[in-house]
Amino acid sequence: MLKIINAGVDKVRREEVKDNPILKGARYVFLKNTQNLTKKQQQKKQTLELANLNLKSFEAMRMRETFQQIYQAPDMQTFKTLLQKWYHWVSKCTLAPMVKTAKMIKRHWSGILQWKLSSINNGILEGLNSVIQAAKRKARGYGKKHFKTMAYLLSGKLDLNRVNGFLPTCF
Repeated sequence: MLKIINAGVDKVRREEVKDNPILKGARYVFLKNTQNLTKKQQQKKQTLELANLNLKSFEAMRMRETFQQIYQAPDMQTFKTLLQKWYHWVSKCTLAPMVKTAKMIKRHWSGILQWKLSSINNGILEGLNSVIQAAKRKARGYGKKHFKTMAYLLSGKLDLNRVNGFLPTCF
C-alpha cells in the first residue's frame, strides 16, 4: 500500500513542480522517511519548510507519514479507527492523486485489516521466489519435469545424507 501512496505523493509533487521550481530535485525529500534522508536532502527539506510556501507536496507527505504511523496502532480497534479517520481526511482533500489513492485503500480495506490481524509480510514469499528462480536457471533446457525436481531439491531442505549413507571426508 505504501508504494501506491508514494506514487500519489510523487504525482502531487510532479504537478506542483511545474509552478514551483524550488521543488526541482526534491523528489526523495517527499518519498523517504525523515531518518533515511541524506544530509543534502535534509537541508533541502529545511529550505522548503522555511520558505513557508504552503506546498501541496508537504500535505501529501503528511498523509503518507500519517498512514505509516497508523500501522503502529496497538490493537485492531485503534487501527481501524485511525485508518477510517485517515481515509476520510484524504478522500475529502483537494489533491486528486491522493483522493485516488484513498479510493484504492478503500477497495483493499478488508485486506489491510486482515494484514493487521496476521502482521505477515511477503518476505518469505520473496525468498521462496528467489529459490524458484534459481531452480529455473539450473533446470534450463531440461523441461518442466526437471524444473519441478530442481525446485523440490532446492526448497525441500532434504537431508541427502540418509540417501547417500555418509558424507565423503575428502571434501
